[in-house]
Amino acid sequence: MKPILTITGSDSTSGSGMQADIKTISELGGYAMSAITSITVQTTLGIQQFYDLPASIVNGQIEAIMNDFQPEVVKIGLIRNIETLRVVVNALRKYKPRHVIFDAVVLSSRGDKLMGKELQDTISAELIPLCTLVIQLDEKSMHGLANRYASAVAVYLAKGENIDNAQLLARNYINTQVPKTSDLQGRSSELYNDFMRAVNEHYRSNRDVHFYADKLNVSSRYLAQVTRRMSGLTPKNIIDEHLIHEIERQLKFSGKTIQEIAYSLGFSSQAHFTKFFKKLRGTSPTNYRKQ
Repeated sequence: MKPILTITGSDSTSGSGMQADIKTISELGGYAMSAITSITVQTTLGIQQFYDLPASIVNGQIEAIMNDFQPEVVKIGLIRNIETLRVVVNALRKYKPRHVIFDAVVLSSRGDKLMGKELQDTISAELIPLCTLVIQLDEKSMHGLANRYASAVAVYLAKGENIDNAQLLARNYINTQVPKTSDLQGRSSELYNDFMRAVNEHYRSNRDVHFYADKLNVSSRYLAQVTRRMSGLTPKNIIDEHLIHEIERQLKFSGKTIQEIAYSLGFSSQAHFTKFFKKLRGTSPTNYRKQ
C-alpha cells in the first residue's frame, strides 16, 4: 500500500487536523505523509491564533512528496486562503491521484470560523470537482469524529476497497471509537475553581487580572477563555462582583465611613471608590447606604 498524503492544518491539541490524521491512518495500518497548510495556537477551549504557511511552502511540501512517493490517495482538510487552494488544485490536476477525500473544515468544534464565503465558493468551483468524496456528516451524531472518518476512508481506499466499502468500513471503525472517545478536556474546571479561591482570598487587595493569571501560571487570555466558558463572565467581571458585594455588605452593616471603606479595600481615594461603585450599581455609595 502506497503512503497517504494528508494536506491540512496542525492542531496542537491533537484533537483534529494533521495530528489526528496521522494517528488514524497509523492505527489502521497506513502510512501518513503530510503537507501542513496552517499552524494553530489553540487549547481545548478554542483557537487563539492562526499562522497560515505561505502557499509556496505548502507547494514545496506537496511537490516533495509527490515527486518521491506518488501517493494515490490524498486527504485534504483545512485550507484557509485562495493561494493555498490554488496550489492544492494545481497539484491534484498535475499528479492525478486516484482518490481525493475532502473533509471541508468551515468551523472548528468550538464554532471558530475557519474560512470565508469567497474561499468556500472557490472550493466549490475548483476543488470539489476533483474529489472522490466530500465528507458531509452529522457532527453531533458522529461525536465530532468526521476528521477521523475521512482519514479512515482514505486508508481503506489505499488498501484497494471501492468507495462504498471504504465508507462502510470507515463508519464501522468510527463506531468502535465512539465508546472510548470523549471530547478532549483541559483543566478548565480545576483552573476555574482555583481562580475563584484566589479571588476570594485576594479581591480586597488586588483587582488586576494579570496578578491572578501569574498566580495560577497561565496567560490572562486563557484564564478569560476559561471563565467565559464556565460562567459567561470575564475574570474582571468576577473580581469586580466579589468586590462590589463586599462594599455593599460594609455599607449596610458596618459603621465605617465611606472613606474608611474605600481605603480598607485598596482604593486610592474616595472619589475613585465612588466612581467604581456608581459604574457597577448606578448609584453613589452614599445614596445606596441611605436606601
